[in-house]
Amino acid sequence: MAVANLSSAYSVRILTEEDIPIIYQFCLTNPQYYHYHSLDLSRELIYEDLTLLPPGKSGDDKYFVGFFDKTRRLIAVLDLIDGYPTEDTAYLGFFMVAAQESGKGIGSSIIDELCKNLLARGFHSVRLSYGKSNPQSSHFWQKNHFTAVREANHSKYGRMIVAERLLIV
Repeated sequence: MAVANLSSAYSVRILTEEDIPIIYQFCLTNPQYYHYHSLDLSRELIYEDLTLLPPGKSGDDKYFVGFFDKTRRLIAVLDLIDGYPTEDTAYLGFFMVAAQESGKGIGSSIIDELCKNLLARGFHSVRLSYGKSNPQSSHFWQKNHFTAVREANHSKYGRMIVAERLLIV
């Protein structure tokens, strides 16, 4: 996947282990996410997110990317798994917008453009999960046309809502 094409408004590139310090500083701006999951933000946790893969997927299927503005400031981070849980589904493992940019429509515009890109690449849906107890996440994903499919327990993140956005009608 050509990640540079994921946004017309931002510069997009793969984030690597060398980027952990900037990802860490970025995530510090958004403590609410970690509060709802009862997680302590650490560089080790970020490394886990950079490398975590679902069963049956390889590093070639994972795109942990950063969206940068014209001043090269990290605006959003997105973890995309190509073809999971089915070949025609993309999975968002993590998505966060810089807290100071929250409420400006940036997250929604990134997700809309991503979904259009995925549809053009032949995907039929996008799936994700968010913390059941997190009203901000619930509101954001519902506003962005994701519908709850089921609830699930996660050993690390607790009770989760699995949601999906259909890209084709």
